Amino acid sequence: MATFIRRMELAFISTADADGECDATLRSGQPGFIQVLDDRRVAYPEYRGNGVMASLGNIKENPHVGMLMVDFTRDLIGLHVNGRARIVEAAEFTGRADPKAERWVVVEIQEAYIHCRKHIPRMVAVDRTRDWGTDDVKRKGGDYFGVKADR
Repeated sequence: MATFIRRMELAFISTADADGECDATLRSGQPGFIQVLDDRRVAYPEYRGNGVMASLGNIKENPHVGMLMVDFTRDLIGLHVNGRARIVEAAEFTGRADPKAERWVVVEIQEAYIHCRKHIPRMVAVDRTRDWGTDDVKRKGGDYFGVKADR
């Protein structure tokens, strides 16, 4: 599982607030962006995003998180990791440093199990330029769904 996690480029993160209102989001980076700290802990970086901070806000109210990592390109298999999370500021993080990370989420693993490949589609990775850390509305996706235009 540790080897699998180290080669992942994305993870779907699920959180819920104190009232159980759920949120699911995507975290991504270069292979290894999710760090395996030891047999019972992993950590993923929090980069500059849209400023909503729904996941971090939820974690502050309710530390239970679910992570789903899926290999869409090679083995067509997934891994669920469920646990308790805590937020660590970048300056206090004791794992491998990432200058783009503003903070880290450290997950104490309570359970990990396979996601069967039966319905995982094969995808092909393509090269692309990523605009890490941008505040440019257009490069971030802007008002893609036209919500602001309707207000």
